[in-house]
Parts: sequence; structure tokens; C-alpha cells
Amino acid sequence: MSGHSKFANIKHKKERNDAAKGKIFTIIGREIAVAVKEGGPDPQNNSRLAQVIVKAKANNVPNDTIDRGIKKAAGDSNSVNYKVITYEGYGPNGIAIIVDALTDNQNRTAANVKNAFSKGNGNVGTPGCVSFMFDKKGQLIVDKEECRMSADDLMMLALDAGAEDFMDEDDCYEILTDPGIFDEVHKELVSQGISFVSAEVTMIPQNYVELTDETAVKNLNKILDLLDADDDVQAVYHNWEEA
Repeated sequence: MSGHSKFANIKHKKERNDAAKGKIFTIIGREIAVAVKEGGPDPQNNSRLAQVIVKAKANNVPNDTIDRGIKKAAGDSNSVNYKVITYEGYGPNGIAIIVDALTDNQNRTAANVKNAFSKGNGNVGTPGCVSFMFDKKGQLIVDKEECRMSADDLMMLALDAGAEDFMDEDDCYEILTDPGIFDEVHKELVSQGISFVSAEVTMIPQNYVELTDETAVKNLNKILDLLDADDDVQAVYHNWEEA
């Protein structure tokens, strides 16, 4: 994977999301509510909540906002009626796309997702049609300019902490973990003074696809922008090798 600009893609993704909706606090709030309802308010005993907290901090959500969200969800768990839904489909030229949503109205969300795909010349497929092309992993991204440790030292630290893989990219280091120990690896690296531009459990494509046709790129961006603008959409994964 060396040579790919993961950091640039992540910045692009975050900038697009923030420009479209500025909705990261809403996303985190919903994820906290669902995690608390499913496993309780203690992240020590709720791995899903622990992962959401890591994601929240990586996105600069203030600690008091996180704490308020947990307390609100714990005190009013019966009001949480969001359903987790995953859609899979194809963009232009067969680009694989996975959409994670949290919704209180499944019909609305399904219609919006289908509309986003169709407007970009794509289509929603059946469950499992593209997910086999991705691996679920904990992903930690370190900005090289913010890291005072050498690549070799950081790699050894990450592997000792339990990471599965370490990659030296153009402008960042990428650390991959098993999702089950993501929060443990993250805690250990943070305790060693490592900071991250992105830290979350995500879907990693097994292979990336380049698009050279301008119309295909325009249509794919239309799909991604419409999905990003939807309040019910929590995350979008794809195997497009963004320029």
C-alpha cells in the first residue's frame, strides 16, 4: 500500500462531510445513544461505546459533550429508537460502496439511499454483494509531521501493543488492528504520546479501483455527496482510489 496518500483522502473526506452538513456531533451522538442502549454507559464494559468515544475524540468532540451524551442516553434509553441498517451497492464502473445508517424511519432512509445511487448512475444491491471486498479493521492514522518517533520505533510500538499491520504511506503512518482490540491498542499508543488524525473501526477495501473517466468521477462524487448530506447516514465506505 505504500505510496497512497491515506491522509489526503481522509482530509478530503472530512472536509467534504463538514462542508456538506457539519454533522459529526450528530453522528457521534446517535452512535453513543445506540451503544449505551445496547451495552450500558460504562466504556470499560462496553467495547462498542469505547470505540465510539475513541472516534469522537479523534474528531475533536469535547469530553463534556461526550459525557453529556452518555448520561442523556443512560437516563433516557427507552427513547432511543434508532435502527442500524447497512446498504451495499455499486457506483459508476462497478465501484463498491457500503453505507452504514442509523435511522428512526427505515422507509425514508432506504428511499434516500436509493435516490443517491440512482442520481449518480449507480444502484443498490443485495446484502453481501460488495462487503466481501472489504475487511473490518481498526484503523489508526498518524500524521508524519506530528509524529516525533521514527517509523521503525512507531511500528515496533504498535506491533507490541497488538496491532496487525503497519504501513508507511507518503504523508502518514497507517496502523491496522483487529476490531476486538482496537480500543486497547489505541489506549496503549495514546499513553505513549501518539496522537491520531483518524481513529476508528472501519471497512478497508481489499483492492482499490481507479477511475479515469471524468463522467464516472462526477457521478461517483454525486453519490458520495448526497449520502454525506443525509442525516441518517453514519459512514460511507468505497474502494475508489481517489486522486
